Amino acid sequence: MENHINTDLKSGDGLAWDISLDTLERVAAEMLLPVRFPMGLLSVALDSVTDLLGRAVGSSLVRKHFHLALSGLLLFGPALSLWASKYSVFANSNNYLYRTFLRSTWGWTFLLSGSFVILLPLSARCSLSLSLRHLSRIGLVGLLLWGCRCVLTLLEDAAGTCLEPVTSDTQSSSSSPLLLLHEDQTKASCLRAGLLWRGYEVSQDVLVLCFCCLLLVEELSTFSCHLLRSRSLRVPPGGPLRLVFLLGVVLLLLWMFLLLCLLAYFPKCPSQQLGGALGYLGWRGLYRGWYRLGPGWICPGLPGEGLSPPADSQKQTQ
Repeated sequence: MENHINTDLKSGDGLAWDISLDTLERVAAEMLLPVRFPMGLLSVALDSVTDLLGRAVGSSLVRKHFHLALSGLLLFGPALSLWASKYSVFANSNNYLYRTFLRSTWGWTFLLSGSFVILLPLSARCSLSLSLRHLSRIGLVGLLLWGCRCVLTLLEDAAGTCLEPVTSDTQSSSSSPLLLLHEDQTKASCLRAGLLWRGYEVSQDVLVLCFCCLLLVEELSTFSCHLLRSRSLRVPPGGPLRLVFLLGVVLLLLWMFLLLCLLAYFPKCPSQQLGGALGYLGWRGLYRGWYRLGPGWICPGLPGEGLSPPADSQKQTQ
């Protein structure tokens, strides 16, 4: 008589239990049953939300006119300072949100956009070399931002002056304090010493925020085309790609919120507008200029180029 559990006498008085594989699989399925239902709901919610966001970000309205909306925010955002309260938590420059994200804007953008451009070709059944080629496009943006910030820092140090307020006993209380000039001081060393810095400057935070917003829209907009392509091939995108895309959209909204906070609570005209203009020119030169030359050894190409499989492979897949 065959049983799922057989007993055999072993050395000593103990019994050895030989449990069949079917029993283990059934027990494991019963243990995972309470987890499958909520995981299934999360998967359905992730698919629905990413499909909706993919159509929104990939629409022609967003892709063609997002830079106009960003320009309007830069021009009219400082007017919100008339209604911004100085007692708000966002009026504190040492806020946790500023310290965590604003000072590492490019790091967060590179992490999520780089993960997206690597996973997208792999999800489209393309080679790893294509993923690395698209990743080089993000690296070139980072190199451009680093160069811009170095040049702007040098120009600010050359055009500005470091001043120290001095009080004199012979002066009346109503007269303005004298200022001693400190030469050979950079802006960073002057501010660290608690002195006053006067000069022209360009807001580097606004520059990086605007460039990162434009970059995220360009890179994430390819997800809608990938959804259409995957439906025709009946190969749905995986959960990791959808999750990274969702986090990228959340990061885009966070950058726009931080940009609005800078314009409303810390208005600096025209340095912020100059920073936004430089960010726009950098994006225009890369994504509307150089990257349109097509993929090659000196150009990584536009987002989404090379992701469509050949026609023969599409027919075989169908």
